[in-house]
Amino acid sequence: MKTSRFKGAGLAAIAGAIALTLSACSSGPQGDGANGAGTTDSSEGSGSSGTINGSGASSQQNAQQAWRDNFSSVEPGITVNYEATGSGTGREQFIGGQVSFAGSDAPLSADELETAKNVCGEVLELPVYISPVAVAYNLPGVDELNLSAENVAGIFSGEITNWNDPALVEDNPDAGLPDLDIIPVNRSDKSGTTENFTAYLSEAAPDAWAEEPNEVWPVSGTQSAEKTSGVVQLTQSVEGAVTYADASQIGDLSHASIEVNGEFLAYSPEAAAAIVDNSPEAEDATDTVLTYDLVRDGSVDDAYPIVMVSYLMGCQTYDDPELAENVASYFTYVASAEGQEVATQSGAGNAPISEELHDKVQAAIDTIQ
Repeated sequence: MKTSRFKGAGLAAIAGAIALTLSACSSGPQGDGANGAGTTDSSEGSGSSGTINGSGASSQQNAQQAWRDNFSSVEPGITVNYEATGSGTGREQFIGGQVSFAGSDAPLSADELETAKNVCGEVLELPVYISPVAVAYNLPGVDELNLSAENVAGIFSGEITNWNDPALVEDNPDAGLPDLDIIPVNRSDKSGTTENFTAYLSEAAPDAWAEEPNEVWPVSGTQSAEKTSGVVQLTQSVEGAVTYADASQIGDLSHASIEVNGEFLAYSPEAAAAIVDNSPEAEDATDTVLTYDLVRDGSVDDAYPIVMVSYLMGCQTYDDPELAENVASYFTYVASAEGQEVATQSGAGNAPISEELHDKVQAAIDTIQ
């Protein structure tokens, strides 16, 4: 018998949360209009009420804000709290029964999936946020920077330590790179962004990067900070610093163009989405676990290779039928064409999921009970 997941423990766990009052577009999962076939009537809500507590990826923070702004007048009786704790903490709280859903830039591991079943039954992992990861830097006067995978790996492994290193100058002959120490900045917390970034380095530059993909930064000798906001703020404050972060949150930092098949490509939502469209499903993917093995080696033309797919994670079965209905409604809106579009228009930096992927996501949502 499953234990009840969302009582006092969940509320206490997020008492200090960044409260995002989100509302759902219907009282339950609706297929019509989810990918643009219909419209959302915001003149009246369903009458549903309750609170949904979530935790996880800081990369989703801007998107969550956009969803809040567009849901608050639709279902005023439903409150969704989302604390940007980081992907690792979000998953830990979800599988520990402290929150009703999680956001994560990395899928659940096999062990995490098994643990989640003890309190959740089957798990939903829904790829609803596709975003480029920027290599962002603070070099006044250098507005354009080209980086090969090998040079990105060299910078973050500590092998390339000065901005006027010959390997960097070769790809940037007209940039006027300064004689200045490089200060790599990484996430200090357990991070899905780190896992995606190190997966890119491992796949695209195996001769220059010896580490396996990992949510915990694997190299010593760097500067570090917590969460996306922390690494961005530190990089903004230190001349010569460089970091990796969700592209929507790098602020006024410049960002590098990354080598793809001999050409240098700047990030864009469309170039990020092209990776997902050209990548196979993960070996352990199911009808409700919609995970992908991303092709990150720079071999896909016009596809930016440093990408993260951020997931919404929920339960197929909840102890409280009203909670199940509210979670399904919220997930339905997030995955809908309207939900994807409002996040994009808000500057969240995400690429809307394709209609084909939406249909798979909605089919999974429809199993929530």
